[in-house]
Amino acid sequence: MSSREEILQHLRQNTRETYDQPDFCQLKPITFDDPVAEFKQRTTTTAGAKLLEMKEGDDLNIVVRQAYPDAKIIASNLSGVEAQLNPDSATVEELERVDVGVIRGEIGVAENACIWVPQTMKERAVCFASQQLVIVLRADSIVNNMHEAYDRIAASGEYFQQYKFGTFISGPSKTADIESALVYGAQAARGVTVVLTAQ
Repeated sequence: MSSREEILQHLRQNTRETYDQPDFCQLKPITFDDPVAEFKQRTTTTAGAKLLEMKEGDDLNIVVRQAYPDAKIIASNLSGVEAQLNPDSATVEELERVDVGVIRGEIGVAENACIWVPQTMKERAVCFASQQLVIVLRADSIVNNMHEAYDRIAASGEYFQQYKFGTFISGPSKTADIESALVYGAQAARGVTVVLTAQ
């Protein structure tokens, strides 16, 4: 008898209770009375990101500059942001020196504070190589759960027409794999700020 079979046999002999596998089709996705409030709360706790809310008439460029006054290189292709680099024309090597990348998110998910970011720029490296990442998101694009997010993505083929890439981002990049020490920025941005707009 192989060691695998021996282990499985011991498990079978010591199993006291068994349960039927649940019918996953009957499981209801989580919903919230106020998805926007839930998203805000989870963004600053679960995801570990900062949250700023823009009022009508606020200038996005001023909001970004106030959040990161020491940033020397800002990269963005969004109108209203005075950027030193544009990911539509910059190279990957240039984007590796970016202090703050400013991008637009399309869908926010209340259950886990993830934001769907389709590639709307030539070089997607701005999403991952920036030291700090600012994601601009409309409050009315927040959904309850990942089921609703994927339904919305599937219903709109426009997200993949040009670049055929998109990703969910939730807070700063972090890992504790190395000597159980928590390290920020191991795979992507060290910090994330979500800017919620009314429109």
